[in-house]
Amino acid sequence: MLLPLHFLRPAAQGFATGLLLAMAGCGVSSKPESAAVPPPAQTELKTEALVEYEAPMADAAMAKRSVRATPGFAPMPAGETYPQGYRDEQREQYQALADNPIHSVAEAPVSTFSADVDTGAYANVRRLLNQGRLPPEGAVRLEEMVNYFPYDYALPTDGSPFGVTTELAESPWNPHTRLLRIGIKASDRAVAELAPANLVFLVDVSGSMDRREGLPLVKSTLKLLVDQLREQDRVSLVVYAGESRVVLEPTSGREKAKIRTAIDQLSAGGSTAGASGIELAYQMAQQAFIPKGINRVLLATDGDFNVGISDFDSLKQMAVDKRKTGVSLTTLGFGVDNYNEHLMEQLADAGDGNYAYIDNLREARKVLVDQLGSTLEVVAKNVKLQVEFNPAQVSEYRLLGYENRALKREDFSNDKVDAGEIGAGHTVTALYEIVPTGEKGWLEPLRYGKRGAVVSGKNGEWAMLRVRYQLPEGGNSRLIERPITDSVKPASDDLRFAAAVAAFSQQLKDGRYTGEFSLKDTETLARGARGDDRFGLRSEFVQLVELAQSLRSTTASNPTATERRIE
Repeated sequence: MLLPLHFLRPAAQGFATGLLLAMAGCGVSSKPESAAVPPPAQTELKTEALVEYEAPMADAAMAKRSVRATPGFAPMPAGETYPQGYRDEQREQYQALADNPIHSVAEAPVSTFSADVDTGAYANVRRLLNQGRLPPEGAVRLEEMVNYFPYDYALPTDGSPFGVTTELAESPWNPHTRLLRIGIKASDRAVAELAPANLVFLVDVSGSMDRREGLPLVKSTLKLLVDQLREQDRVSLVVYAGESRVVLEPTSGREKAKIRTAIDQLSAGGSTAGASGIELAYQMAQQAFIPKGINRVLLATDGDFNVGISDFDSLKQMAVDKRKTGVSLTTLGFGVDNYNEHLMEQLADAGDGNYAYIDNLREARKVLVDQLGSTLEVVAKNVKLQVEFNPAQVSEYRLLGYENRALKREDFSNDKVDAGEIGAGHTVTALYEIVPTGEKGWLEPLRYGKRGAVVSGKNGEWAMLRVRYQLPEGGNSRLIERPITDSVKPASDDLRFAAAVAAFSQQLKDGRYTGEFSLKDTETLARGARGDDRFGLRSEFVQLVELAQSLRSTTASNPTATERRIE
């Protein structure tokens, strides 16, 4: 598959290096399989039972392992062994969403969706790949993958809370289509300039968090945030397991030692009464409420609620009701094996907050130190985007990602319809793949009627972009309108890199629209578009694509290989 010339730059890393990175990411063990023996024969296993078995190992310090059984779990065949550290991961919960459909401009010229600044899907996909496992399709949300990375967008110049950028270039995977990139950039704000913050740390200390990816990482993450607190800030600490309780009453940010001590004393054990914890956290937030300040609950959990209110709709409705009191909800996902990603992402959406997955301290620093302003302070709420395509220029289109953010056309002007929030310094990127009029599209031509009609006087416009938003204090929504008249030009590094991330996201799913464009093509595209990679995030992405290539090759030759986690 050949790439358009303006997307190509030579790869700078050889096959051997990529193979070594892939092996390292998979955590391949050099211990012979003969070091372990099969577990005793097992009969029927009940859902979520813990089955323990003895196994002689080269390392005598570990002689007992646990395997979590789930529906469909079967014992290993005779003669095979469980890898060290095996964990079944079928309990992780994701929302299955079909890709956005293809639309004919003649029949449906308008596309409307809510802004989204969440990035949790990327960090979670990274975690799965580094565990040596290709992610399930539900774990891959294209917009969160693309929005994980910073881009060089224009800042606002007209007094609005964000600037708007558009760009149009050839698609790297289809010579008949173009990519339209829409970028929104909010003005950044230093931590010292933020309004006083009333923060409630709500920490899951149930038994499922008793692992190094759980409570220990939560404690280290929260202490990073404590370092950023100011004297005018207030912090409370609420925990929940079988029941919820207040560990720390509202405390000034200047008492950092007291706050750290409260965090250090946390320990895990018991069932998970998540709903009662959320209710108590909101009570603490109201107790210390700061008018015109930042009032937010930060929920740190794996989302494995199993006591009290645990049904999805009730939990979401609780977050919707509480946001009306002026308290928002940010969810920080932790943990593996039983992680409920679906709940975490949707709770943050319902609570007018944002969702991030924390897989290591570097990610914790990115979310709660480097991007603290955008994590905490909202500069625009109910942000909606609408694109009206000109049939004189565009015959078909599809929106890449934002499947769970779709809005009806009439929702755009209805201020009662909730949409996404944008924090200080946040960027939002949206990509459309469009078919120029006269090019071969995805849809068969109609027998009756014209597919498009020329609009007099508007032939130079590809589309009209509309952005509607409300200020944080509310009031009537405001409207920004920008015609998209950019001619097709060689793509910028930012667009080329965003295209690589979008391609990778589609390839991790079914790849139905990327055709013969391979993971190797994606790697080449991303490697040549790294640009000024200040934090090394784009280089890390290239390594993940290399790792996915290795895992996919392994899966093709041994379909069960990546279903087992090897540590």
